[in-house]
Amino acid sequence: EVQLVESGGGLVQPGGSLRLSCAASGFPFSASPMYWFRQVPGKGLEWISTITSWGLTNYADSVKGRFTISRDNAKNTLYLQMNSLKTEDAAVYYCATTPSGSQKGQGTQVTVSS
Repeated sequence: EVQLVESGGGLVQPGGSLRLSCAASGFPFSASPMYWFRQVPGKGLEWISTITSWGLTNYADSVKGRFTISRDNAKNTLYLQMNSLKTEDAAVYYCATTPSGSQKGQGTQVTVSS
């Protein structure tokens, strides 16, 4: 059974940083591309970033230069380092195993507010 457990969310001031983690199990993590998405109430799932099994990364324009996706295959863990956070980054953040986000975890809330 695929399990994805996100953590690391919280309240941060604009300009601050957070690092999200996603603990993965139940599938060959090291051989799998992984994705980060986010969602705000009333809106659809927004793709944020992708990392391939060999470490190639891609980002949405809205986060490029501020967010960094990475993975530790030895720990079966995916990360998202978020710097220079803006109020519009506030959302529930999900890690996923599919490019559509159809298989994702329960999410972790990020609130950006002064």
